[in-house]
Amino acid sequence: MMQRRHLLQAAGLLALPAWAADNAPSYDWRSLTYGAGGFIDGFVFHPAERGLLYARTDIGGAYRFDPAARRWLPLLDHLPKADADLMGVLSLAVDPTDANRVYAACGLYTGEWARKAALLASTDRGATWTLHELGIRLAGNGPGRGSGERLQVDPRRPERLLLGTTQDGLLQSTDRGRSFSRVGGFPARHVSLVLFAGPRTVYAGSHDQPGLFVSTDDGATFTRIAELPAQAPQRAALGPDGSLYVSLAAGDAGQVVNPSYAKTGSVWRRAPDGRWRDITPVRPGGGQTFGYSGLDVDAKRPGRVVVTTIERWSQGDELYVSDDFGASWAPLSPRSAFDASTHPWLQAYQAKTHHQQGHWLADFKIDPHDGDHAVYGTGYGLWMTGNLGAPKVNWAFTVDNLEETAVLGLESPSGGASLLAAMGDVSGAAWDDLAQGPKTGLFMPAGETCRSVSYAELNPGIVARTSDAAANGGYWSPDGGASWRAFGPSTRNTKTPEGWTASSGQVAVSAKGGFFLWAPDKQPALCSRDRGKTWTASQGWPAERDVTLTPVADRTVEGVFHVFDRANGRILTSTDGGASFQPGITGLPKLQNWQSAQLVCAPGQLRDLWLALPDGLLHLPGVDSKPQGVRGVVEPWRVAVGKAAPGAAYHAVYVWGRVKVGGQDVEGLFRSVDTGATWQRINDDAHRYGRLNALAADPLEFGVVYLAPEGRGVVIGKPKA
Repeated sequence: MMQRRHLLQAAGLLALPAWAADNAPSYDWRSLTYGAGGFIDGFVFHPAERGLLYARTDIGGAYRFDPAARRWLPLLDHLPKADADLMGVLSLAVDPTDANRVYAACGLYTGEWARKAALLASTDRGATWTLHELGIRLAGNGPGRGSGERLQVDPRRPERLLLGTTQDGLLQSTDRGRSFSRVGGFPARHVSLVLFAGPRTVYAGSHDQPGLFVSTDDGATFTRIAELPAQAPQRAALGPDGSLYVSLAAGDAGQVVNPSYAKTGSVWRRAPDGRWRDITPVRPGGGQTFGYSGLDVDAKRPGRVVVTTIERWSQGDELYVSDDFGASWAPLSPRSAFDASTHPWLQAYQAKTHHQQGHWLADFKIDPHDGDHAVYGTGYGLWMTGNLGAPKVNWAFTVDNLEETAVLGLESPSGGASLLAAMGDVSGAAWDDLAQGPKTGLFMPAGETCRSVSYAELNPGIVARTSDAAANGGYWSPDGGASWRAFGPSTRNTKTPEGWTASSGQVAVSAKGGFFLWAPDKQPALCSRDRGKTWTASQGWPAERDVTLTPVADRTVEGVFHVFDRANGRILTSTDGGASFQPGITGLPKLQNWQSAQLVCAPGQLRDLWLALPDGLLHLPGVDSKPQGVRGVVEPWRVAVGKAAPGAAYHAVYVWGRVKVGGQDVEGLFRSVDTGATWQRINDDAHRYGRLNALAADPLEFGVVYLAPEGRGVVIGKPKA
């Protein structure tokens, strides 16, 4: 707080008195329907209670299935920003002796900059959680996350948990996850799976020492099973006759597989007599590289086994079924029907890939209470069936309310579509009807990563977006997203210095749509006077190349753009369609590379700007006014401007961040209807969503706000009636 005051005072900024009001409005929160879109890498059925099913995702938290409504219930939306990395769920486990207990091992990355991992424990099926710090890091969104399950509850002693970690070996808890210690008898660091298989038998797989290990002394010591190849076990299942089945995959030496890098793999069975047999359905080779991953057995039908390939890119991944303990196999796809009719984006995606069953088939589960009911995950969602044993297997894309899409940019236009969303991997869409998934407004081609989207305030049918996979970096639409035209060539660098595909960066469309300003990631900006057909370099653009700069269009005057020059503490303005920039506002705080900021332009008058800085919010209300610091807003992470409240003279302003409430810094989503003089928190502790990639407010309906939590699709908030 002292630093923020110092910065504002040093800049000579006025300070608006602000505080948080107590009469907070009540809001409804729900996910907008798109239809999944992200990697669903694990499922857990409860062995004792019919219908109790959980799913985990790599960046979007965990879910519980509601079989009556056939929809998914998100379980980790309560996480605050500081715990956002816990949305990466590396493993789930249920207590086989208590259907109410569920555990989640959470952590996104192993880098030193990432939050350390935690074990979340629930005694009410995920309605509430207790957090136990692990003191290590897990890669819920890292290589190998598709294998498992790594977290298991001992069925004989449910207070005992085993956890296979990403780089810290095998851990054990004897107090229901409150504390863990290293199991010294397991030699590897990166554990791929753990399985309790008898009174004193435990199996554990490894990525870094590829192979399956067994302990016959309850985990005190482990021995590698010599009969199995040097491949990483991905999934393991015990058959009702006592058989053990294991799927394996491997890449080049030192590579962690699943997802990515699978070059070979196999499937093995340990018969009740202790002998191991190779039961691989189809062997990689002959120019085809792939591994095996998803695997499960029918708990009531001895001999039935299902296994999936992973990363069989040439022919598409396949599901194989055996009814004779793996002695013979038949592919499931020839007798499967995949119904994608309720999700137009998926139909377009499948038409592009030509593989209906999907990719990244990391996990496949058969309901232990109903052998006809099965589910498997893909890189873009999940498929579920209720007639696995029928001559024709019908798969439904059962993802209602499971929205794991990585949304990277949001805009709520002044007309036409209600919302525009740029998405990773699945392009994005324009919503004409917020009550259902988008149909005519799909961002085509499907299956790309779109980094940003922008529209013309005074001509909202003009829309532009950037795309990493586009040959020239982006597209524009003359009809609000119903059709798309590719950008023309430009001088931007398409590769990073390391040789990777360069991020396409950010784009802004002028007020009437006659000019586009494009800032490719960490490169000089480009401007276009012919809607993307040709591009020229912008003069006077900040020289900073270590961060991504985001241009904003003035909402009122055609051809005017603004950008925050972070390194020099000033806002640069262009009045010639982005061709050249000049300092417009100086004396603002200077930022380091690691610090973030957001500049937003409000409609109605020239250069009405809001600037969210690391330690304060500034309002720059027009060309003849001085910047004003909004007191009470301690740390704004995102800011948006929407339709004014009834009778109010100015737009409603929304801030996601920390605001002073009763003398305390409170994290939340806040709304001001009086230009920042007072603030009301509009979310609650059950709807915090970790980290927001984007925030937008509806310019046509007061109070409506759109959130893009990292890995949770689009969430809409509306005031309760």
